[in-house]
Amino acid sequence: KGHTFTVSARVTVEATDLGDLLEVGNIPSRVGQEARHETGEAILPEDARPQCQQSITFDVVVEHTARGRGVAIGKPNGFDTESWIGLKEFTSNFWTKAQPDKWQKWDFFSDFGIFRYRRLLRSHPHDKKVAPGDVAVLNWGTSSEPNRAFCCGNDYRPGRLVGVSREERKLHIQRARQRAQAYVHYLQTHGAADLKPRGDLTWTSDGIALEPYIREARRGIALTTIRHEDVAETFFPDQARARCFDDSVGIGQYHYLDLHGNDAKGHVSPKGKDVVARPFSLPLGSLVPRDTDGLVLSAKSIGTTHITNAAYRMHPMEWAIGEASGFLAVFAVWTGLEPRVLATEEKHIRKIQGFMARNGIPIFWFNDVSHDDPDFEAIQVLAAAAIVRSEDPRSLSFRPYAPVSRAVVATALVNVLKLPTTLPDKPTFSDVLPGQHWAYMPIETLYAHGMIAGVGKNRFAPNAPITREQLSFLVKRAMPEVYDKAFGRTPIDRQNLQRRELSRVLYEVLKGRLQL
Repeated sequence: KGHTFTVSARVTVEATDLGDLLEVGNIPSRVGQEARHETGEAILPEDARPQCQQSITFDVVVEHTARGRGVAIGKPNGFDTESWIGLKEFTSNFWTKAQPDKWQKWDFFSDFGIFRYRRLLRSHPHDKKVAPGDVAVLNWGTSSEPNRAFCCGNDYRPGRLVGVSREERKLHIQRARQRAQAYVHYLQTHGAADLKPRGDLTWTSDGIALEPYIREARRGIALTTIRHEDVAETFFPDQARARCFDDSVGIGQYHYLDLHGNDAKGHVSPKGKDVVARPFSLPLGSLVPRDTDGLVLSAKSIGTTHITNAAYRMHPMEWAIGEASGFLAVFAVWTGLEPRVLATEEKHIRKIQGFMARNGIPIFWFNDVSHDDPDFEAIQVLAAAAIVRSEDPRSLSFRPYAPVSRAVVATALVNVLKLPTTLPDKPTFSDVLPGQHWAYMPIETLYAHGMIAGVGKNRFAPNAPITREQLSFLVKRAMPEVYDKAFGRTPIDRQNLQRRELSRVLYEVLKGRLQL
């Protein structure tokens, strides 16, 4: 107590569980549920509600033993007298609704019961039914029953950990652990006596985790704030992905915005398509504080909101966030540049993206291009940069061997070269008219720059496939200095160009323009 020390570093990463570095450093940040004017999310109320945070949970690892072999965890002090460890909320059953007025009950060890929900080990690998010897993690939030609208497991909902004193935080953590013990005791005395805590798997005596699962931290105010409107299905009808940030450094997906609200009043609860999350991406700008140099945001302190954190907090995305923040910190040290410079200049963004993709880290959602594909880097970076993406926005597929139309190539060239758009007084081609063909502007732009011509009779044939040879003419005209390298692995012939080849060639054009 009273001991102080100083840490000096070229770059510091905020990766604490609760965003404590932001607090002690007086770095601009937000806590709990924001106000509408702070994030621009239409679903929010006008006032900020910092007390509205996600609950914490002490997970418990338990084994389903043979009958009569269960090991009692014991009853915590205050069981059924203290509000946070009372009987009124606990449940051992899971109920589903097949129809609006028809409920289905699932007992604890049944096919859709709570034990199987997070089963870690099956003692009989080829039998899906729960059997003695199976091991599971208890992490049960809230659910409903026919006669009770609200039931709960080991989620600890009273209080909050962020924006309170260290003494209050310590008290809630202690009570949350008691809650986990109380829930296991409840289960063992309400139909699941054959449970044995597996402390050998948690390094504790009672099978309760060493630390609580933290769902929400203090969040830094970043260059980019990932909002509800960037993630939820309601804003992306008929699309396979949520917003595709062009500075993406990672991808993630959880099927909905999983808000485990504490018991504070005033929580916003998205429903329907507002709560469903499309596959999303991680913008580099969300890792960089808006007003602080030398700092990289990570873990649950990146530029999300109370709502979007509910999807970005999930484990696969936390892994992606850790990779991206680590790469950003390393690049800042290597280059001697501040993270904000690396995150705002295209040259550096593409270099970081290329390095990550080269190391097998996906930055754009495709389900048919693996990390060991020889064109993975080119396909990923050009997709993130909005140069060559899916043919159909409703699909997660890239279709690497599919042919490429003349219109797609024209659009990609305008994007990769960053050509200023040019529109004529009247259309140049009779089959590419304004308002009738989506590629009217890029085709006219390329024509105005003297890079393309039609196929005769005032026609461009925008939907016809382009050949490798035809693309080679365009690249030689646009950037002759990269021509040889661009076609180093792509034959120049009259075969139809493949989509992977377009990405491969134009990636060299992009690097040439940016002098990477």
